[in-house]
Amino acid sequence: MKSAKDYGRIFLLAVLAGGAIGIGGIVYLSLPNRVVGALMFTVGLYTICIHGLNLFTGKVGYLAEQPPAYLADLAVIWLGNWLGTWLAAMGAVHSRIAGISEAAGELCSVKVTDSLASLFLLGIFCGALMYIAVEGYKKTGNPVILFACVATFILSGFEHCIADMFYFSAAGLWSADTLLRTAVITVANGLGGVLIPLAKKGQTV
Repeated sequence: MKSAKDYGRIFLLAVLAGGAIGIGGIVYLSLPNRVVGALMFTVGLYTICIHGLNLFTGKVGYLAEQPPAYLADLAVIWLGNWLGTWLAAMGAVHSRIAGISEAAGELCSVKVTDSLASLFLLGIFCGALMYIAVEGYKKTGNPVILFACVATFILSGFEHCIADMFYFSAAGLWSADTLLRTAVITVANGLGGVLIPLAKKGQTV
């Protein structure tokens, strides 16, 4: 069983991962070209992978091969990611690049008017791509797969719960509704993340 110190370290690495995703979100919102922005967003996931930080969507795909206690790890990581994205957003909106708040609001307007079913389906796609990206990088060490998968989920309009935490924070749109939407996307990302591992084990979801 993990100690409080162990969970503290998991949480700290998750906060840093959230901050990395926040930096990716900042550059994405700052660039007028969506393709370039989507590719540059990957700086977040690349940083997380090379430094061994804790990102919920990068860890949840391994749930199928872990003991039940791993769920506690994922919960701590999710909370740490949330804090990290919020800190990154607050740092940005209280600086001279505060204009990204308006861009974040425009991006979030689609998310808050979408149906929960649509968000769920788009979250599954993103979760699967995140597992493909992280597992692919682990096996090959080639960052190209990170850039390809991240750009694909952004340009396709798929939903990533941690990125959305940053966007909602930057736009100042946290509410019971956006929290619910984030929760739905979180579950969908988890489902998408475990699809391939479970299929490879001959299990069904």
